[in-house]
Amino acid sequence: MSSSPTETLVEVTMPQMGVSVAEGTVVEWKKQVGDWVESDEPIVEISTDKVETEVPSPATGRVTELAVEVGVTVDVGTVLARIDTGARPGEAHVAEHGNGHAPPVSPVVRRIADEHHIDLAQVKGTGRRGRVTKKDLLAFIETGERPLHIESPYREEPQSLPSAPLPSAIPASGEPLSVMRQRIGEHMRRSLDTAAHCTTVVEADMSAVEAKRGRLSYLPFVARAVIGALREFPSLNATLEGDRLTVHEEVHLGVAVSLGEDGLIVPVVRNAHELSHEGLAKRIADLAERARNRRLTPDETKGGTFTITNPGRYGALLATPIINQPQVAILDLEAVVKRPVVVGGDSIAIRPMTYLCMSWDHRALDGVLAAQFLGSVRRHLEEFDG
Repeated sequence: MSSSPTETLVEVTMPQMGVSVAEGTVVEWKKQVGDWVESDEPIVEISTDKVETEVPSPATGRVTELAVEVGVTVDVGTVLARIDTGARPGEAHVAEHGNGHAPPVSPVVRRIADEHHIDLAQVKGTGRRGRVTKKDLLAFIETGERPLHIESPYREEPQSLPSAPLPSAIPASGEPLSVMRQRIGEHMRRSLDTAAHCTTVVEADMSAVEAKRGRLSYLPFVARAVIGALREFPSLNATLEGDRLTVHEEVHLGVAVSLGEDGLIVPVVRNAHELSHEGLAKRIADLAERARNRRLTPDETKGGTFTITNPGRYGALLATPIINQPQVAILDLEAVVKRPVVVGGDSIAIRPMTYLCMSWDHRALDGVLAAQFLGSVRRHLEEFDG
């Protein structure tokens, strides 16, 4: 975000949301031309493959221009809007204020409306400033409401015309992926095309953790074990960009958070090496809660050096996760399941066991190092003493 020292206009630009993110998509404008906006007040919602977030205004003033329409994807640094900081709240102003029309709708809403020949002016919007949402449009279709015939404002369309299908029938022609889903797909595809993916799996006995964890999940204990292992094998706490490998001293731990059908984001616990398992549990819970409520800041998705994903909470047993570029490894925590294992020679006991699955980049690492690292993670878990 920048401004000219000789003018009162401040630019709102597409922020850098992560090292590997080069673009973002405008999802919704929170302000329109002519609106007054306070510094740090949300002005636009954007989406990338890593996060959907609201961008705060860099200054207080009146919005004079929205340079990018909803649904358009632009490069990082592109000017999104301009704010006149020389304006005053009570001053009269000349502005189209949205061109006199309803706020713009999303590409999905526009497509559905076009497919069903619906004039969006006939649909009552419940979104901000009366914006028509997908929910509004589907409800309009489901109730069978139709605009009056275009040639006569007093005559409804003939009953012989087929009625609009219910929402369940809409996917017959296919529904486009959300912006965030598209960006995730592009990022994952790019990772597969970039890294030489390999996966190594070890099995860990979680009895020591089980005896101490109380109401906490297994995740913070695994996070603490990963941090300990990264201290022993720092080559995995690294990023690889082109042919440049950077080994990081601080552990900035990415933790994947599911948003359900909306996608997946990876907020970062910065300086995670400074936290105990209790501290990690609190930080992870806070980030996850704010991620699901779209309250993460752009900085909270940047700069991760290693990532953990946790599908095991949903019962998954094995997986081959895709590396979060430009990191060199990602650890997948699977379900902890009680099963019979051999202990103490030839004895068999029931123990809470889990698989730790790690995908790693063979350009930066070799199998021996990956196995040694996972062995260290396992040892930290099995020897946990609180």
